[in-house]
Parts: sequence; C-alpha cells; structure tokens
Amino acid sequence: MEQPTKVKIPIAVKLIGITILLMLAATVPITLRSSHLFEKVSSSREDDVNGNQAKVMAQQVQGNFQDIFDKTKIVGDILYRNFPNEAQREMALDLAFRADHDLISVEVLAMKDGATQPTLVRRVTNENYLKQYELKSDFIPSLRITRPFPVNVTFAGDFEIRNSTIPGGAPLVTISMPLVKDENGKITEIALADVRLDRIQKLFTSRDERIIYLVDRDGKVLAHPQEDFVLNSKNLITIPIVAKALGNGANTEINQGQMKFEDPTSGESYAGAFAKTPYGVTVISQVPESVILEPSRNVRREALFITGAVLSGALFFIILFAATLTRPLEILVEATKKIAKGDFNTRVQVHTKDEVGELAASFDNMIDGLKERDKVKSLFGKFHGTGIANKLIEGEMKLGGEQRDATVFFSDIRGFTSFSEKVSAQDVVDMLNDYFKVMVSIINKNHGVVDKFIGDAIMAVWGAPESHGNDAVNAIKAALEMRLALAKMNEERLGSGVSEIRIGMGLHSGTLIAGTIGSDDRMEYTVIGDTVNMASRIEAATKAYGTDLLISEVTHERVKESFSCEVVGSAEVKGKSEPLKLFKVTGYYDETGTEVRVETAYSSYQAEKVDKIKTEAH
Repeated sequence: MEQPTKVKIPIAVKLIGITILLMLAATVPITLRSSHLFEKVSSSREDDVNGNQAKVMAQQVQGNFQDIFDKTKIVGDILYRNFPNEAQREMALDLAFRADHDLISVEVLAMKDGATQPTLVRRVTNENYLKQYELKSDFIPSLRITRPFPVNVTFAGDFEIRNSTIPGGAPLVTISMPLVKDENGKITEIALADVRLDRIQKLFTSRDERIIYLVDRDGKVLAHPQEDFVLNSKNLITIPIVAKALGNGANTEINQGQMKFEDPTSGESYAGAFAKTPYGVTVISQVPESVILEPSRNVRREALFITGAVLSGALFFIILFAATLTRPLEILVEATKKIAKGDFNTRVQVHTKDEVGELAASFDNMIDGLKERDKVKSLFGKFHGTGIANKLIEGEMKLGGEQRDATVFFSDIRGFTSFSEKVSAQDVVDMLNDYFKVMVSIINKNHGVVDKFIGDAIMAVWGAPESHGNDAVNAIKAALEMRLALAKMNEERLGSGVSEIRIGMGLHSGTLIAGTIGSDDRMEYTVIGDTVNMASRIEAATKAYGTDLLISEVTHERVKESFSCEVVGSAEVKGKSEPLKLFKVTGYYDETGTEVRVETAYSSYQAEKVDKIKTEAH
C-alpha cells in the first residue's frame, strides 16, 4: 500500500501562524489605545526622514558639483597655462575636455587692474552637444548676453551656480570658480563652465509623495521632478521653506532646518526640510501633511500598530524557536559572503554546543588558513609579480626554463651616479622609491612583469611567464605612459626645488629563455638570452642618440601599425656582426589612423658618446 506523502511545514510558516494568532487576539485593545500616539509618531518619523533625505541628497549634489569643479579646474588650467605649442594644448584638451560628456563649454575670464568687466582669455566648446539642439558654437557667447552671469561674485572669492536654460536653447547649468590669484591673493582669473543640466537633474527625477528639488541663491530651480520648472528656471522664493533656507545665509558647511508651512499657490500644508551645500545651492525636501497623517486616519493605521504591539508579545516565542537554529546559519552565510569578497578578518561568533557550533569552529579554522595563504600570496606578488606569485602558490614553479617569444624592456636614470654623490643616501632611496612606484605601476597596468631592479635601472618583460597576445604593443604603450609620467614627476620635483630626472628606455623582441634558476632552497624567476642583452644595449644607445626611447627593428615590425616611429640610425654593439637598426617612438595612431604625438620636454636631450656602442645616423 502506498504511503501518504508527508506535508513539510517550514519554520517560517509556523512562526507566521503563531504571530497571526497573537495579532488577532490583541487587535481590539491595541487599536483603542494607539490611535493618538501613532499620529504623533508618524509625524515625528516623517520629519526625521524628510531631514535625512535633504541631507543625503545635499551630500550627493555636493559630490557631483565637486567633481564638476575639479574637472573645470583642470580644463581651466589647460586653457590658461602657456604651452610650447597649441598642438600640446589640444592634446591636453582631448584628454581632459573632449573626452568628458558633462562639460559643454569652459572659458577663462581675466579681470585686469582697474577694469570693471572681465575679458575673455580663451574658450573651448563641445559643439557636438550643441548640435543636438540645432545650435551653433556662437550660442555660448549669446547666452552670456541673454542670461548674464554674476562673475563678480566669483572674482570676490565665491563659487557660483546658476540655471542657464533659456527657451530654444540647450539645458545647461553654469558654474564659476576662482582659478588664479596674484601675489597679493587677489583673484585675477576665473573659470566659467557650462554643464549638462541632466547631470544634476537625474538625481531629482523620482516622482512620489515626497518632492525633492534644488534651488540656487535666488530661489530659482536648478533641478526638480517637474522638468518644466527646470526648463523655465522657475523662482520658488515665495514658498516659505525656500525663503527660510535662503534667509539663513551661506556657510562653508551644510546647514539644515525644518518647518511646517502652507504652499501659497495650492494652499496645501507641507512638512519641509532643507540642507545647504558649500556652493550656494540648497536641497529642499517636502511632503504633504495629508500623506504623513494618512496611515493614522484609516484602518491601516490600526493594523500597523497592532502588528507592532503583537510582535513584541510574540517575540519570546519567535526567539525561543528560531534563535538557536536560524540565526547561527544566517551568521555563517554572511561570513561566507565576506570571505568570498576577500575579507579574512571576519569571525563566526557562534558558540552553541551542538553541530552548528562545531561547524562554526571549523569555519574559523578554515578562515585562519585562508588568511595565511593570502598573506603569502601578497608577499610573493610584491617580489615576483602577480602572475609568478600565482604559479608559486599553485606549485607550478620548478627549476628549469622554457623558450618564450617576448619583449624585453630596460630603463636607466641619466646622471644617477653624479646625483647620488650630491645628496644623502636617504634622499637617493626616497627618490628611487617615488620613481619606481610610478613606473612599476605603469608596467603592471600594461601586463608587464618587472624582472629585477639593477640599481636605478628597471628590467621588465612582456610575454613571460605568460603572454597577452600583443606583448610588444603593451610594452611600448607602457613606455609612452612612462614618458608622460616622468614629465609630471619632473613638474612636481621642479616645483619642490629639486632637480629633474631624465631616463633612457630600450626595447627588443625575440626568443629568450624564461624560467626558474637556483636551487631547491633558493629560486629566482628570470629571463636570459641574446634578446635580453640586445634590449640592454639598445637602452644604452639612447644616450648616443639623445632620445629617451629606442626600439629595435624586430619590435618595430610588430608595432608599426599602432605607433608612429622614426629611424634614428644604426648602432654597432658588442656581440653582433651586423649593425642594429634603431627607431624612436614619437606617438601612436588613433582609431581613425591619425597620428597622436606623445612627446615631452624630456623626450630628447644632448647626445653623448657611449663606450662599446658605435652609432651611425640615418
């Protein structure tokens, strides 16, 4: 005879059943006692939520505008600063402005001594964005006339933000910020930027009972769930909460306040809160009192309070039944999620004297093992690189080598010996650590492996212990990034009153032996072979040709479709019967095939005679 199927009742169903029974038994007395109290609690709770909403949104707005001001300062500095040629300025603008989708126009204004109106120094405009609204590049100058911007506020030292949207124009927010001060601390130049309005508007598109919007110093709308308010730059200064917020004055910190008020237009009562930002814009959050008090005026109000009161009475039964079973399992699940994210400092605080307690103890022991393994992996990674460290951890590294096709990189600091003689040993170490930190980061980012440091020299390899398929391209990309990074380092060094650094870089591609040498007690992963020697010779040849980066003909054949190169000549090096044809790298080709020059003031320098290398100019 077939046995009847047993019905499985989950723990959660049992808990819900008990809770419902208790709720039904307590509904009537709780409803009579709680009506007035619930109304007060609801109002107080909504006030707190309203204030928190305004504060959180103000922090988001502040972060967004801080990001915009940071971008504006970078572009403003590029427009204001003198460049050796306009091509370099345009290259900087390509990276800082045209690749950005938020900034539509940035201009630098200067206030000359005795002048009452500023003059335009330079302006750059995203014409593609204006074309979306069938506007031409002259829209921005005409906007300054149609919607004058109070630049004098910024020349006086304050940031300013205004809604610059006009009928028939593009939706824009205009900001201004101080850019340059003279020796007396007076602001002589400011940056004025037009930003896509939807960058800010998208934070305020939520449509529910609570209305959150953003106004400027005059009460004009910058962002609002009702977009027509934004597009018409509606002034809401007549709303009491807005008037109160703007009447408190500006402050460098976020100011907050709350009030109950009546909308003069609709006559509806609201609970409102405001939070001000350091940039002169204010977030307003308001919710109708009818919405706040709605739960206390219908049946749902009683049901909510009954549920809360009955749950407090049923808490003993729920804890008694579930605490020793479901909570420990939940803790284990949460701990597992943390470990999966790499947090090995978590501990399972479960001490029950049953199988779950034993599982928790074993779980903690497992975490200790994983933590030690992670420490070893991290330590190996610092000395050998991530790829090699993974193979060491997995036990794949053994004495011996393999033949690999790779690209080898050498770099060297020019005049390092004389520099070392002039400064203290600590200064030498500090300089090298700063230099290596930047350069090694670039090598790692471009899938290279630092093989070793030889004094001030760096030896790196692409293609060993594993290849990424375009090793030569990655190597030269890293070298160009190092060229730009060196220029930035030198700018900081010169600004700090210390001498600049010049380097030479050489690359060669070919077959080499990559593997682990040494003994079972002491191993070292490295690459050896003629390819390595030639890369070192090519790096030495940079002195003879007065350039910071040379590559061999073999490497050139692999990257000529991606990078622009010029033949500099041939060099006779020890161990080679035929001269090496050498190329210098001047830049790269973008996706349209246009050459983009990547050169700095340190890309070339005075050539000098190099022992053991005989050069022949092209």
